[in-house]
Amino acid sequence: MENNEEILPFSEVTKFHGHVCPGSALGYRVAKTAMIKLNVSKSGDEELVAICENDSCAVDAIQVVTGCTFGKGNFIFKDYGKHVYTFYNRENGENIRIYVNADFNDIVPEFVALKNKFDQGTVTMEDKKSFQHFKDELSYKILEVPEDKLFTLSKAELSLPKEANLYNSIKCGECGELVSEHRMKEKDGEKVCIPCFNKE
Repeated sequence: MENNEEILPFSEVTKFHGHVCPGSALGYRVAKTAMIKLNVSKSGDEELVAICENDSCAVDAIQVVTGCTFGKGNFIFKDYGKHVYTFYNRENGENIRIYVNADFNDIVPEFVALKNKFDQGTVTMEDKKSFQHFKDELSYKILEVPEDKLFTLSKAELSLPKEANLYNSIKCGECGELVSEHRMKEKDGEKVCIPCFNKE
């Protein structure tokens, strides 16, 4: 990608996510960095794959900006609780691993101090008013912080994920609802959905 013109503005992320927050701003920067480094525009199909190792607000931004989605099979969630994001370009095999190493104390220390008060249950009404201000300040500062202050970039050591499979839907032998065949279980000689399989 020669420039940033094809990358959606942050306002589109906010429209989708519902509010401005540090997580969505971080996800925006992650997605933008990946697309520039891999020289790709918004994924119209499945050529770009995103692997996210957390379920924070950042992943909403990544889906909006890159076009990677669960439904297309090119958005993969790994529940590791880490701010690590890996992107693959299927067309040429290039990839990038983005680790968020930012210390938000260095960006807006007041936000971190107030967040700690929330976590400890010692927040006051005055703190709550201040918190929104510092949350917004941190969000917009994240959009401007130099890349090397936010991320550690490296090549990924994972193999390229396969393209999404298409499966037939068949009726559950117990409740009669349609289920993707690869999610069916065997119970009393019948193919059933997972909820029916787990019923006593």
